[in-house]
Amino acid sequence: MEEKLTFRYDKIGDIMYVDRCPPYAEQDSDEIGDEIVARFNPKTGEVESFEILFWSRRLEAGEDVSLPIEAHLRLAVEA
Repeated sequence: MEEKLTFRYDKIGDIMYVDRCPPYAEQDSDEIGDEIVARFNPKTGEVESFEILFWSRRLEAGEDVSLPIEAHLRLAVEA
């Protein structure tokens, strides 16, 4: 089963979350630059989510947010 991306915004922490799966305690994490944290599967090393810090400041400044990932996008069709 392929994951869909979920976007969540934490207004208090000012963090945008982009998730392929719900977060869990065993995930590894690393700041990958420009105040963006990637969370990884501890067994496969696959990126499972991103935390984009200071989201509202970026929007107010008109900043583009680029994630250093390769993406293959297609529509998810529900059966």
